[in-house]
Order: sequence, then structure tokens, then C-alpha cells
Amino acid sequence: MPRSVIEAIGNTPLIRLNKASEETGCEILGKAEFMNPGQSVKDRAALFII
Repeated sequence: MPRSVIEAIGNTPLIRLNKASEETGCEILGKAEFMNPGQSVKDRAALFII
């Protein structure tokens, strides 16, 4: 568990997409951007600006 919001940025969790994985025979993963501290793909850019 990150100790601060800053530590959480850039460590977006991945979720296995079961149906897509089964249909393709490959492991398909999606980034859970909604779990970012700001719920945005722009978190890393904002951290860089700060």
C-alpha cells in the first residue's frame, strides 16, 4: 500500500480481461486507470510538472 498519493502515481494496477484472453489464447491485460489517485491518465504528467 502506498504511503502517499505521490508513491501511487505510475503504478497503475493491471486487470486480466478474461473473455478476451480466452478468445485469443493470450493473456490480455488492461490498465485500471480508474484506480489512479486522481482517476486520470494524466497523473504522471501532473507529477512531472510539480
